[in-house]
Amino acid sequence: MTIEILHKYDLNDDIQLQIKNLYKQLNDKNEQRPLHQILQDDNQVIFVVCKEEGQIVGMALLATYKVISGYRGLVEDVVVDADHRGKGIGRKLMEKLLQEAQHKNIDDILLFSGHHRTKAIALYKSLGFTLRESGVYNLKVPRP
Repeated sequence: MTIEILHKYDLNDDIQLQIKNLYKQLNDKNEQRPLHQILQDDNQVIFVVCKEEGQIVGMALLATYKVISGYRGLVEDVVVDADHRGKGIGRKLMEKLLQEAQHKNIDDILLFSGHHRTKAIALYKSLGFTLRESGVYNLKVPRP
């Protein structure tokens, strides 16, 4: 098992398909953006994958941005293939993201998780994440 950062020069049709199929296990309703859009130089995203025998079996992303109150990271799209859960892959992915955040001097990392995802929440808490006392609002921006 290897944990590595996915770069734009790593992309090919096979990688795109593996990520597409893995992401469907997290959310099969969202339209997926092509990976070349996510890994553009101007899109500040750290994309970490776990590979076993050349196959991607887990992924996690950290979007980074700067605002007046500091340098932030937002964890997105954490998923481990159903056949590979329980092996500590999610923890290894998150630890890699946290390591990269430290290298970038990020001040705070946010993440959102559904209340029903009890195993994921236990992992996040064990890594030091705490529940904020604030509301999250969402607006889907209509496309023209």
